[in-house]
Amino acid sequence: MSTLLFTHPVCIKHDTGEYHPECSDRLRSILHVLDHHDFFYLLREEAPRVTEEQLLRAHTQAHIDHILSSVPTDDEIFELDSDTFISRHSGEAALRAAGAVVAAVDEVAAGRCRNAFCAVRPPGHHAERDAAMGFCLFSNAAIGALHARAAHGYRRIAVIDFDVHHGNGTQRILWDVPGTFYGSTHQIDAFPYSGQPEETGGPGGGLAVNVPLAAGSGSEAFREAYAGTILPRLRAFAPDFLMVSAGFDAHAADPIAHMRLHVADFEWITRELTAIAAEYANHRLVSVLEGGYDTRALAASVAAHLRVLMGG
Repeated sequence: MSTLLFTHPVCIKHDTGEYHPECSDRLRSILHVLDHHDFFYLLREEAPRVTEEQLLRAHTQAHIDHILSSVPTDDEIFELDSDTFISRHSGEAALRAAGAVVAAVDEVAAGRCRNAFCAVRPPGHHAERDAAMGFCLFSNAAIGALHARAAHGYRRIAVIDFDVHHGNGTQRILWDVPGTFYGSTHQIDAFPYSGQPEETGGPGGGLAVNVPLAAGSGSEAFREAYAGTILPRLRAFAPDFLMVSAGFDAHAADPIAHMRLHVADFEWITRELTAIAAEYANHRLVSVLEGGYDTRALAASVAAHLRVLMGG
């Protein structure tokens, strides 16, 4: 068994307009670095479309209809909110991004690969059950987690989110779902201004562990947040399936946040998560791209992330 990459050409065609940080060059830079001979044995598949049934586990019908009906049919860029823009290929890209995660869950659950990475856009972790937000249309990681539960019967599903921004959408969607765990590090004063330590999960049984970090935090604070708080709680939860919201915008070079991580930190947390997946989940892990807006830092970080996944 090896690592499987899911992506789709239409994810590059998702046009957010001139100068938008969540741009096509992000994915181009990742796919370019994955042409390196280090990734010769990386399995590759084209992302299928998500189904409406799979979307409805995480989103309302009204939200799905609103997103898809808002997609322009010409070269217009349509503004869903002040940060979130769509164009003629955005609906298809969003369906393929969510579909990549669902298909990755299916492949990992079936034992046809050890783990998987979804190199897709638009990202997902800010999308609420009934609202697009923060560049995100559908909540990709939450859709994957709920699919692992509904389609494959996993009962302890964890999502770990190391993006510099809190995954408010993922947390809210899983808030009352028993047998789920959401763990996040994020910059404390950054959009969307959620993810406080007292946000610990809803009465329905979902668990949340949030460790906000101050602007300017670097490797020591990041690693201590995981080693001292999130990872012990994750081990106590004993996940039988692990999802990763892999945002790389906490990198020191990233232009839209103010944390000071380096490639070695993303490599470290990936090693820690693959070890937990090996111990509790028979290696089952699906990772999906979230943020990361300096293309060089993003490509290098994703490459390090994938090298660890391929070895784990």
